[in-house]
Amino acid sequence: MWTGMRTGMWFDSGRVCLDLLATDGPEGAGSGCREGTRDGLRDGLRDGDALRLWLVGAGLVPDQTPLGRLGPDWVEAFHSLRHDVGTLVRAELAGTGPEEEALARVNAAAAGPPPGVCAVRNQEGHLVRELCGGVECAGMLAAVARDAVELLTDPGDLALIRSCEGDGCGRLYLDTSRGRRRRWCSSELCGNRERVARHRRRVREVAGT
Repeated sequence: MWTGMRTGMWFDSGRVCLDLLATDGPEGAGSGCREGTRDGLRDGLRDGDALRLWLVGAGLVPDQTPLGRLGPDWVEAFHSLRHDVGTLVRAELAGTGPEEEALARVNAAAAGPPPGVCAVRNQEGHLVRELCGGVECAGMLAAVARDAVELLTDPGDLALIRSCEGDGCGRLYLDTSRGRRRRWCSSELCGNRERVARHRRRVREVAGT
């Protein structure tokens, strides 16, 4: 699911940890786009409000779960995890060997208890999901770090990781398409941009004949 150019958030990479990488710019651990690039996009986790949107969008926090203020410490913690996960994934893809310090930090985050889920009654009397005991930063980090550990230790999923072919993108995703022919992180964004560029080239070629 692509959530829009101005948010810097996409949730169609196939793994939560890769969705986290997608909030960063092309020069960072992920491959979204930063403010100042051609599309004027910003870091998807630039503040607590943006992080709140990402946690809900990524499915880590059920819609009914109340979220308090997410301070700068939350943002810094997720930035650090994003950097470490990106370092590890790209090292695996490049075959450059383990990044021990980054691996130790991700393992430490993954070792923490993830948030528990419970069923509660809403105002209409229906059962809905909430996180038991509230939302804590360590639990959220643990959920994403565990997903990264699972990805890094799964040869099958590692073999499916692709880098978007869109100009200036490079976002990572799992190619689970039929025939493994997916080329772009988002057909609506990079795919559409490539189709427009291809059309313009054909128009120029025709005009030049």
